[in-house]
Order: sequence, then structure tokens, then C-alpha cells
Amino acid sequence: QVQLVESGGGLVQTGGSLTLSCAASGRDFSDNLMAWFRHTPKMGREIVAAIRWSVGNIFYSDFAQGRFIISRDDAKNTVYLRMSNLRPEDTAVYYCAADSAHGGDWRFDWVYDYWGQGTQVTVSS
Repeated sequence: QVQLVESGGGLVQTGGSLTLSCAASGRDFSDNLMAWFRHTPKMGREIVAAIRWSVGNIFYSDFAQGRFIISRDDAKNTVYLRMSNLRPEDTAVYYCAADSAHGGDWRFDWVYDYWGQGTQVTVSS
């Protein structure tokens, strides 16, 4: 059974940092596109970042560029999201996702077939 489990969320003050982890099991995701999304009642679901290989094929949304870093450790079947200079607007439930095929645009949620349960990130003023 394929499973993605996020961890690392919590409460942080404006300007602080958090690192999220996504541990995958049930299959080898080393050749798959993986991504972080976030969801808020105001904005709905937004792409944050995506990665296919550790050495390349890395993509960021505009709000994440320069503040967030996505990485992966294929030996551990784990994807990370390092978030710095956090703002209250970053408060959201953050989800890990993975595709089952290599086609499609990384920005859109319908590309991804597997999803974690989410981890809450709250940024206070």
C-alpha cells in the first residue's frame, strides 16, 4: 500500500523557519515527480514546489522562490521542504504529493496520484 506521511509542522513566529518531511512507503519514488502543496480557506490549494531528481528538475511557485527549498533523499524515500522567513500568509495545511506517471504539468494538482494527510503550519505575528 502506497503511503505518504508528512511531519514537521507546528507554530512559529514571523521570520522563523520550519522543515517539513514527507516519508513515502509502498513503492520506490526515486523516478517520480513529487511536490508540496498547501491549502487555506481563502486561497484553496496552491502548489509550493516540485522535484523529480535531487540534482535537477526543481520548480518553485513565485511565493516560495528564495524562501523555501525542496530536496529529496532517495535512499530514505523522503522529500523535504525547508521554509525560511515565514509570514502569517504562509499559515496553511501543507500536503505532500507524488505522481504515478511522468507526464503532465508540475503546477496542477491533478497530475498527482498519491497524497499525504497534511501537516499544519501556523505562523504568528
